[in-house]
Parts: sequence; C-alpha cells; structure tokens
Amino acid sequence: MSLRHALLGLLSEDPASGYDLLKLFENSLANVWPATQSQLYGELGRLADAGLITVRSEGARGRKEYAVTDAGREELRHWLLDVPPVPIRRYDMLLRVFFFGQISADDAIAYLREQQQAAAAEGERLAELGKMIAPHQDNFTVYGRLALEWGLRSSRLHQEWAEWAIGEVKAHDPAANTDPCEPG
Repeated sequence: MSLRHALLGLLSEDPASGYDLLKLFENSLANVWPATQSQLYGELGRLADAGLITVRSEGARGRKEYAVTDAGREELRHWLLDVPPVPIRRYDMLLRVFFFGQISADDAIAYLREQQQAAAAEGERLAELGKMIAPHQDNFTVYGRLALEWGLRSSRLHQEWAEWAIGEVKAHDPAANTDPCEPG
C-alpha cells in the first residue's frame, strides 16, 4: 500500500482538508499504514501536481479542502484491482528470533513473553477501537472492520506463536526458566 493510494481512498469517500486527513490517519489507517504530517502534506502536493486530486476550496489561514478527480478514482481502482500487494518480507521481531542462539534461553524466553504481552495489549487496543466504531455504518467503517478483524486475529496468532516458541526454547534448553510462576 502506498500513502498515495491511502489518500486517494480517503478522498474518494469525501473531500477533506490535510488536517482532516491527518486525523483520519491517526484514528484508523495508522493501524495499517502510518504517516507523518510532513509525509501526508507532501503527498497531497504530489497528487495535486499529478491531477489526481484538486483543491476544492480554500479557507482561512490557507486551509485547503481536497477532492479526488476522475483520474484519481481511476488510479485508485487500478491499484485496488490490478496491482498485486507487496508481501511483507521484513519483520524485525523475527529477525531477532533467528539469532536467539547468541543469547541465553532465559533472555530469549523473556523476549518472547514481551512479544506475547505486546500482542495482547495490541489486541485489547483494537478491540476497544472496534467498540468505538461499532455503531457506524459508512463505507470507511464497514470495510475498516475487515482490516480491524485481521489485526485482532493477527494479535491472537502472535500470542499463540509466542507461547509455542517459548515451549520450543525450553525444549531446546530444559534448564531455561525465567520465572517459576510462569506456565511451563
């Protein structure tokens, strides 16, 4: 996914200012594609230069409201239907797992427990977000729920994987035990 297509998608629903788009990113898209203010405003300029969006109105203090053009809708449709998604190939957490042989089993288990707890916290955060958006039925929310569900399931999978990985580390080094109270 690119920032370009995320902005085109948002503007395809409704015209919005850069500030409005930034708030939409912070409250929803940041879960799948975070963007900074400077990235967002820079991309809005590039989209306008490319004729994919237009400035619909200008308000006080230079506030611009952007709207998607027909060419922008066509570009979004092309990206949605014709461009295959790029698989995620870099995962910092798993790269670290490859090198667990360089640390103690206890440290590896502690790291995996942290990952498990982080995944649980992320799952809880996403569940709360789900409760907040439950009453809404606009396109962005309805289809956003599909992405939200992926995040919830991914968090559960991450937790289950961490528990399994802890068992594998313990099986490799039976002396490992970070906490006698932890399940073993």
